[in-house]
Amino acid sequence: MRETLSDLAAMDAYGARIAAQLKPGDVVSLTGGLGAGKTTLARAIIAALGYEHEVPSPTFTIIEAYDAPPLRIPVVHADFYRLEHPDERHEIGLDDYREGAALIAEWPDHAGGFAHEAACLSITLENSGNSADEGRIAAIEAGADWLERLP
Repeated sequence: MRETLSDLAAMDAYGARIAAQLKPGDVVSLTGGLGAGKTTLARAIIAALGYEHEVPSPTFTIIEAYDAPPLRIPVVHADFYRLEHPDERHEIGLDDYREGAALIAEWPDHAGGFAHEAACLSITLENSGNSADEGRIAAIEAGADWLERLP
């Protein structure tokens, strides 16, 4: 499935649709090159879940955790770009963070990937034109748990 995200408002609306379906145990796996919009979509999801402050990129911290409340459900936002080997996900305690929370994962391949999980919604973002200003296209693959609630 493909979704055209023509501008920032479309990205925010898509993030809100994902947030409306998100539940603990889910993974939203975001792939795409640098500047493809992974963090922008993650921020839209987190904001739609009820976070009213600026959402920092977890590029340097690797993991940012958000509690419920104020969010509708607990969320872990992770950026695995800096991991050098998938085994490092255990060293940073990812499984502990994930317990009872949804995971939004940027650069999921650096952590070994999540597409094999039934609760994974995999989204690959790419520019739809020559620049980011021309919008994005999201290619979506849903795990079995997402099939009845695709955003």
